[in-house]
Amino acid sequence: MKKKLISIFFGIYILLGVLGFFVVTYVGSHLLENQLEKSISSDMYQTAHRIAKSDLVSHSITSSDMEEIQNNLSLATGNDTIIWIINSNGQLILSTRKDISPDHPIDLDGFNPASWGSNYYQIGNFYGYFPEARLSTIAPIIEDMNIKGYVAVHYLMSDLYQSRSGLLWIIQLLYIITYLVAAALFLWYSRYIRRPLREITKGASEFANGNLSYQIPLDSENEMGYLAKNLNYMADKLNRSGEYQRQFISNISHDFRSPLTSIKGYIEAMIDGTIPVEMQEKYLKIISYETERLEKLTRGLLTLNELDIQKRMLNIQPFDINGVIKATAASFEGSCTSRNILLELILSGKELLAQADMEQIQQVLYNLLSNAIKFSPDNSTITIETTEKNGKIFVSVKDHGIGIPKASIHKIWERFYKIDRSRGKDQKGTGLGLAIVKEIINAHGQHINVISTEGIGTEFIFTLEKAK
Repeated sequence: MKKKLISIFFGIYILLGVLGFFVVTYVGSHLLENQLEKSISSDMYQTAHRIAKSDLVSHSITSSDMEEIQNNLSLATGNDTIIWIINSNGQLILSTRKDISPDHPIDLDGFNPASWGSNYYQIGNFYGYFPEARLSTIAPIIEDMNIKGYVAVHYLMSDLYQSRSGLLWIIQLLYIITYLVAAALFLWYSRYIRRPLREITKGASEFANGNLSYQIPLDSENEMGYLAKNLNYMADKLNRSGEYQRQFISNISHDFRSPLTSIKGYIEAMIDGTIPVEMQEKYLKIISYETERLEKLTRGLLTLNELDIQKRMLNIQPFDINGVIKATAASFEGSCTSRNILLELILSGKELLAQADMEQIQQVLYNLLSNAIKFSPDNSTITIETTEKNGKIFVSVKDHGIGIPKASIHKIWERFYKIDRSRGKDQKGTGLGLAIVKEIINAHGQHINVISTEGIGTEFIFTLEKAK
């Protein structure tokens, strides 16, 4: 259908071009002829009027010696233009043509200047004298308020037609050039606008039908290419978002199903007597453990939901980041003591004021310390350090644990992502801790980076705005 419309459009363009050429030729020919007639006849009338008013003509019109007039008039005319002197009797007495002698006047049958009316020029054979058509104009010779004769100027019409043809050829050439330029513009439009638009339209249709993996094949540097790249980027983001949602739901299902299955199995076993009463305390502790895990997972999801839809407004205010670090570290004293892990605090000054939401930054510190302790070996050291530079506060949490594989570093911020080695060791982990950390730091407009080497340790560094 589209090809058919293009064919019809192209056919109409060719037809209009041919018709336009004939219209330009026909109308242009008439307009040029009329314009040339008016222009040439006006010049001829002014020439005739100037000659008629000259003293030489007005005083010598009755003289028998008109050779001087003839010579002067011959110098003022072109090859095909003829100037006549006609007496009051309608006789031709002088001409720029050498074959007419002033001594032998020629009668002009039917010569009647009154019949010209308001017209100052006529086209024809001038009362049957010329064998070919000429453009003629006359001006009266007046002496002492009396008409002594007339000056007539004759211009060959074939010369006018030749001038018209020359000008018409120029117009036709300009039309053809314009037509070809329009065709070139149409081809340019088809190549650089219509074709990219068609590709973009096809891409939009593919996206609308759910094919988000489709890529619009445009790689130009103009606006069309920029639009195609943005649409491809949008589709890729939507496709990844869909995959992420599917993975998100799969992870939630897995992390909820595992503890729920354990809880359900142990409760049913206690109800039907499979687990005797004297052993129920052990399995009730397992149920409590799994319930705590579910609670932690639910709390993490709610926190992320609040951050995602921005229901939770940031309570930005100055606070002492060193004091928050000390308080957060104190909450891990029991777990660190049991494993002989030393928390080393290297803090800049007694007090360092940060401009942020204190509760959320405390959550960041809690999650980072929890991870550091989880992946650190017994009898190791975890260092928490604050420094100040260029109006920014840098907070570092560094451990000497198992480290993060290089291939996994860019994935640790994803929700529910867990390094495979940690799944068996830490069944209570939800994979949401670092995702929450990333969301909180981004909400503050700050940055967080990670440096890690397997077998050596990991360091997380995030920035905060310093309070003025």
